Amino acid sequence: MHRLVLLALPSTAAASAWGQRFAAIGDYGYAGKPERDVANLIKNWNPDFIITLGDNNYDVGDSTTIDQNIGQYYHEYIYNYKGHYGPKTYSDRFFPSLGNHDYYTRNGEAYRYYFTLPGNGRYYDYVRGDVHFFALDSDPAEPDGVSVNSVQARWLRAGLAASSARWNVVYMHHAPYSSGPHGSTAVVQWPFREWGASVVLAGHDHNYERLTVDSLVYVVNGLGGRSLYQSNRAPLPQSQAYFNGDYGAMLLSATPDSLTMQFFTRQQVLIDSYVLRQKLSSAPKLYPISPNPFQSEALVEFSLPGPQPVQLRARQRKLDQRLALKRIWADGVKLGRRTQLLAQHVA
Repeated sequence: MHRLVLLALPSTAAASAWGQRFAAIGDYGYAGKPERDVANLIKNWNPDFIITLGDNNYDVGDSTTIDQNIGQYYHEYIYNYKGHYGPKTYSDRFFPSLGNHDYYTRNGEAYRYYFTLPGNGRYYDYVRGDVHFFALDSDPAEPDGVSVNSVQARWLRAGLAASSARWNVVYMHHAPYSSGPHGSTAVVQWPFREWGASVVLAGHDHNYERLTVDSLVYVVNGLGGRSLYQSNRAPLPQSQAYFNGDYGAMLLSATPDSLTMQFFTRQQVLIDSYVLRQKLSSAPKLYPISPNPFQSEALVEFSLPGPQPVQLRARQRKLDQRLALKRIWADGVKLGRRTQLLAQHVA
C-alpha cells in the first residue's frame, strides 16, 4: 500500500489549452453583401463560438425575415437550428443578445422562438474556458427592467460576485458609453467594474469605438452588416479608438493571463488591438488524492491557471520517485504532453 504526495509542474502547452477564440458582431442582421462579407471573415477565423451585440433581425424583428437575416450566414453555429439553410445542429456556438430592432414585432417573439438559449433567453450567462459571459437585455421593454436597481441588474451583480472565471465579459446592445450618433445610454451605466466585470461590449451605434471609463474598457461594435453611421459628435474624452469606414467584426482570444481584443474590417484590415492582462498565481492548487492510500490506481486532481481542475489517474506499477505522464486529459480533452508530477512514496 502506498500514499502519494504530488507537486504539479505545469508546462506552457498545458496552461494554454484553456484558450478560447470567439467572434463578436453587432447590428448585423440585414441580408446582403456586407453581412455575407463579415460572416465569411468570421468563418475564416474558425472561432470556437460567436456572440452578438444585438439587432440580429432587421428591420422589425419579424419571423418572416429572421432565418434569412441570421441562419443564412450563421446556421452551423446555432444550437437546435430551426431554419432552412442547413440541418439541425447541436453545437452550441452562437450566443446573441437582444437589440431594439429585435423587439419591434411582438416584443421579440421571433427571436425567442428561433434561438434555444440558457435561462429566460432574454438575459443569461454561460462559461467557456477561462471566460464567464453575461448577455444582457438592455432594451427598455425588458420585463425585468434595465435600471441599476432592476431584477436584471441584481442578477448580474450576484452572478459577477459568484464568478470564479479569469475573465467576466458583459455584453448587450445599447452602449453605456458611445461617441456615435445614438450617444451614451445612461440607464445602463451600471457600476460594472465595481461588480467584477472585465470588459463591456455593446452595439447600437454603427461604428467601432473603444473607451476606458473608470479603469474599465467599453467597446462599441455595430459594424456587422446593416449600415455605417456618420457622426459629427466630438469624441468622448474617454474614447481611445474610433472607426466607421467599413464593416467588420471583433476577434477575441482569452487565455488565463490575457484577453486580446481585435477589430478587423471585412477586408481583413486590423483597425484596433488591445490586450487586457492578469497576473497568474505561480502555485498550482492541489486537491486531496482519492483514494489515498491506494492499491492499484489513484485519482490525481489539481488545477493549472484556469477555471477547471485537471484529473489524472496514476497506477501503482508506474510509481517511482519521479512520475512523468505522456498525455494529460481533462473532461476528455487532451491538454498536453509535458506536465510532470513528482511522486513521493510514503509507506
